[in-house]
Amino acid sequence: MVSKSTSLISLQNNATTFPSSLKPNSRHSFSWGSVKFRSLKSSGTTKYNQVVIDEEMDKIRRLQNGPDVRGVALEGEKGRKVDFSPATVEAIAEGFGEWVKDGLEKQGESIRISLGRDPRVSGPSLSVAVFSGIVRAGCVAFDMGLATTPACFMSTLLPPFAYDASMMMTASHLPYTRNGIKFFTPKGGLTSPEVEEICEKAALKYATRLTKVSTLLKTLPTKVDFMSEYAKHLRDIIKEGVNHPLHYDTPLKGFKIIVNAGNGSGGFFTWDVLDKLGADTFGSLHLNPDGMFPNHIPNPEDKIAMSLTKAAVLQNSAHLGIVFDTDVDRSGVVDKEGNPINGDRLIALMSAIVLKEHPGTTIVTDARTSIGLSTFISDNNGNHCLYRVGYRNVINKGIRLNTDGMETHLMIETSGHGALKENYFLDDGAYMVVKVIIEMVRMKLGGSDDGIGSLIKDLQEPAESIELRMDVLADPKNVKAKSMEAIEKFRSYILEGRLQGWELDSCGECWVSNGCLADSNDSPAPIDAYMYRAKVSDKEDGEHGWVHMRESYHNPNIALNMQSILPGACQSMAQVYRDKFILASGMDKVLDISQLNKYITTGIAN
Repeated sequence: MVSKSTSLISLQNNATTFPSSLKPNSRHSFSWGSVKFRSLKSSGTTKYNQVVIDEEMDKIRRLQNGPDVRGVALEGEKGRKVDFSPATVEAIAEGFGEWVKDGLEKQGESIRISLGRDPRVSGPSLSVAVFSGIVRAGCVAFDMGLATTPACFMSTLLPPFAYDASMMMTASHLPYTRNGIKFFTPKGGLTSPEVEEICEKAALKYATRLTKVSTLLKTLPTKVDFMSEYAKHLRDIIKEGVNHPLHYDTPLKGFKIIVNAGNGSGGFFTWDVLDKLGADTFGSLHLNPDGMFPNHIPNPEDKIAMSLTKAAVLQNSAHLGIVFDTDVDRSGVVDKEGNPINGDRLIALMSAIVLKEHPGTTIVTDARTSIGLSTFISDNNGNHCLYRVGYRNVINKGIRLNTDGMETHLMIETSGHGALKENYFLDDGAYMVVKVIIEMVRMKLGGSDDGIGSLIKDLQEPAESIELRMDVLADPKNVKAKSMEAIEKFRSYILEGRLQGWELDSCGECWVSNGCLADSNDSPAPIDAYMYRAKVSDKEDGEHGWVHMRESYHNPNIALNMQSILPGACQSMAQVYRDKFILASGMDKVLDISQLNKYITTGIAN
């Protein structure tokens, strides 16, 4: 690495020090140690603007995915190059380590950071880069091995571990070619601005290293078995929650429970939690970790995952089926009748359980939930706060409501990310299932054989609910700007009355049933969660549905969600959306509307 005393002139003459693609522009300047760099104009054949920043630093910036980072770790995706490399990962880990040190300012004590990972095949090699980055930052690394995202957070709290921070290497339900990192401190998951700050630190490090990752660690990471402690923690919660009068230590004796881990990190819940509590888990699916995910995507929203779990529940006459995503921060369930419970159904189930314990509490969800769900929550003596899409937005909203004096015990997104106040506001798929299991056993002890599905029998579900995707037709650097342009244009068309019967819905900002909660602390929708929702009405049926347009978190496209209580209405809304907005505004030159056209013509969403 170049010494900090190296002059700017020697840097620009030294081709081995910086890649030629590092180009500052008129808007950029930065400091490196005591040396300050700024944009300079070309002079003759000497190009000072080849010295420093942009293109290489942008490689790191583009990896940010809201409150975490994600990218392509392996070749195999058409049109996508590997951008989540050991070099980028090392820089990000070092940036995180320094960020933690700056925040703690511990005197004379080592900063301890743990790392867990899901079974993706890129995990082992990228873990080496993470440990290298942690050590570079002057921190001590601890290797949790195969773990879950919630366990990584809990490793910052549960003694004797109680690390200063933790990282989880996962890309959740995305293909095996992807990978990513989630960040935690004892206060919880990081916010998007905090991750942006870390990425800025990492970008500078990456850009000044010729993209070569260090493979020599001064100190090897200490391997720890935190998952055993975490599993015991979950077992204790179930024991205490059930408080079985006959067999306290085996409260699940007599219950058959199927687990579908999807070859992700969730297999531990079967043998280290359920089996040890006396449950019969025979017939469980895909428990062994396999980073290629050979059976189906580990995702409670995946139709194959739910179908296979349903079949296993019915075949084994099980009381409950459980589906985890890869890193177990999301889950879904199947009741004893084989009914899948995810999306609005899962929100309704968790609301019913939480409202029994905390009558009158507020439930925060994202803005894609149904009209029927709001009614269900209200009928069960709860308040429903509809908020911005994005699990971190939903959780943070719940935290703010509690801070402002509005009791809020459950925050949950339609994707299955659910957090409870009683569990550190952590989105933990295993903890959600623990709550369901405790309620199931309590119902049985109370003399009911109905099963957990009976708790949501009064939920009125929409007649139609679809999601369409529209790729953004732009250079990768301009995707976000074009996405925002299209979404803002949608808002303008609604406000100007160009879409008859469509009205901008307040739920995307803050809307609470039984009264609007004015929250002066809410900032406008952040760029990583740019979206609007319109409620749709007509003269005959009144308000019957909604249309929600948002920027995708994971891919360069726009997600278009539609829902209605009337059969056939989504197709009609899609046609109005296309003809009166997309084509009329010229957005068909910005967005690929082939999937939208197909749905309008055939009624087939995918």
